[in-house]
Amino acid sequence: MVTPGEVLGRAAEVKPGKVAYLAPYRNTEILYVYSSLTGLRRTLSPSLDSPDQRAIVEVIGHKAQGAVPEPGYVVIARVTKVMAKMASADIMCVGPKSVREKFTGIIRQQDVRATEIDKVDMHLSFRPGDIVRALVLSLGDARAYHLSTAKNELGVVSAESTAGATMVPISWTEMQCSLTGQIERRKVAKVGS
Repeated sequence: MVTPGEVLGRAAEVKPGKVAYLAPYRNTEILYVYSSLTGLRRTLSPSLDSPDQRAIVEVIGHKAQGAVPEPGYVVIARVTKVMAKMASADIMCVGPKSVREKFTGIIRQQDVRATEIDKVDMHLSFRPGDIVRALVLSLGDARAYHLSTAKNELGVVSAESTAGATMVPISWTEMQCSLTGQIERRKVAKVGS
């Protein structure tokens, strides 16, 4: 039985399969494969014609049947807290599938947008309750996923104004209250084409 965050092997010897991920070991350059859920460890032999002859290690029998965030996936998350250097969010969907467990994500100041990173004000980019579309960069510290909104199609997709009404995007950086007309700043996602 393995638990989330447990080492499954060195990346030089095995590669991650289902419900496993690569991450550096304790702030070193050495990569290890870790479990992302509780379950049984299973090792699969590579196919004979595969150029990579490392065994594949995965976790099976885990209870979560919902989606699990992985680096490179686009997620939908609800912002729960905004601080000076980062915002935290609860991941609700991975692609089109909803999650069944609680996964926490962190959007760091440097991952909000691609340009003028040093000028990003987190409080002018997100507010608690905002729904954001973000890209999973990696599994960060304390089992929180590092998320990015640094692309045009990523950012706030739905927000509620201080008056409690739905906000409508009016630019890349502003949303307007549909009730009062008040404008609030956000890192707005480009929706549709």
